[in-house]
Amino acid sequence: MGTAFDDADFPAYTMGRAADIIGVTPAFLRSLGTAGLIEPERSLGGHRRYSRHQLQLAVRVRQLLDEGILLTAACRIVMLEDRLAAAHRRIVALGGTLTADDDADLPTQTHPAVYYPSARQDLSPSTS
Repeated sequence: MGTAFDDADFPAYTMGRAADIIGVTPAFLRSLGTAGLIEPERSLGGHRRYSRHQLQLAVRVRQLLDEGILLTAACRIVMLEDRLAAAHRRIVALGGTLTADDDADLPTQTHPAVYYPSARQDLSPSTS
């Protein structure tokens, strides 16, 4: 039988512990709240409590920031990635299947030859 700690959304970690676990400062976690990405639960005493899921989102934002992406953009990217992952879980839960084309980690395939024919092709009108 599972416990509350098995639930990725259970607010198990204080701000200080959460910051230590993922290697950031408490101020960084507060900034994610200000940016609207993470809204931690509050204890009866008003202290912030973070879930494992929220910490995963914070880690991803930190990775994007380290790559040079601005905080607001990083939060938006992480929010969209999280929503896409939730949609994929919902599809599977409803009995659907996902294909390799549905993998969010792979870029969408484009077909530039459709828009920009190769220079090797004869583009002049036929004169027959």
